[in-house]
Amino acid sequence: MTGETVRALDRKLATIAAGGYTPDDFIIADAKDADMAFGAAAAGAAGTAVDQVPPRLRSRQEYLSAMSALVREERVDIMLTSASNGEQLVRKGVLEGSPVTLAVRANDTTDIWNQRGGGYPKHPSRPFRSADLQAVRGLCDLVLYSVTFNNDRDLDLATLEAYARFRDDAHTAGLRHFLEVFNPNAPIGLSAPDVGTFVNDSIVRTLAGLTSAERPLFLKMAFNGPAALEELVSWDPALVVGVLGGSAGTTRDTFELLQQAERHGARVSLFGRKIQQAESQGDLVRLMRLVLRGDLSPAQAVREYHDALDTLGLQPRRSLDEDLLVTEPVLEQG
Repeated sequence: MTGETVRALDRKLATIAAGGYTPDDFIIADAKDADMAFGAAAAGAAGTAVDQVPPRLRSRQEYLSAMSALVREERVDIMLTSASNGEQLVRKGVLEGSPVTLAVRANDTTDIWNQRGGGYPKHPSRPFRSADLQAVRGLCDLVLYSVTFNNDRDLDLATLEAYARFRDDAHTAGLRHFLEVFNPNAPIGLSAPDVGTFVNDSIVRTLAGLTSAERPLFLKMAFNGPAALEELVSWDPALVVGVLGGSAGTTRDTFELLQQAERHGARVSLFGRKIQQAESQGDLVRLMRLVLRGDLSPAQAVREYHDALDTLGLQPRRSLDEDLLVTEPVLEQG
């Protein structure tokens, strides 16, 4: 950042902290850090043809172009990238004078290693960090750190110890962070109905030992239903909770998740595949804002989205009827 530009993230966080939140203060992040998880498949398939086998994958340059477009259109508040792609955006001056905040993924735990043909996510998460925080500080002042708890004492302890080392290193480098808490990827003795409360308790327990200066700016976590989200938000209203997008799903899933999460207390969305795999990423985010404001229902937003695709001459991947379906079970609760 240069000059006197006020970043939207900092302005919105200040308003939320002061108790003046309105839906216009909802923070939207584009999570384009998937190269640290999926490798060459990170940017998804090119075009909208569903019968192309194998599909042509978008290149790194196309991935960077999509990031640049959303930043220049000021559609999002945060652009989350890998260190290597963040460096490219900075070198090209994409974020110069922009209200959009660049954030870099600081660690890449084994549960997000999703190479084609690989099987790492089947095994309990182990902490790992490839990014050099001192080098990252030359690009931005905000990073993402992720943890995964699996109800395994030794592995969860190692995860917490790694998080403590990260906080020390981030403080030395002059970096702020937000914390991603994934749902267990290979839990030990944990039933599915207990996941939401287990994650909530893990978050509260983890943050209880931290002073305000050590705490993350906000959280990124799975939407485990209205009750789980409301429980966490009610526990500490000062805790800013954000939801991750998960799988791409339908366009209706995207708008439903956004609306339900905001209604039950979330103040940030951090969507990756839900934005990346959209036929028109800019239109999707534009309509996300209208859903947040209550100007459109999720179903109306899907119809508006298909109208926008038609105007652009883009073939949708799904028919309108298919795209109007809610396919993610957790969204049926709200």
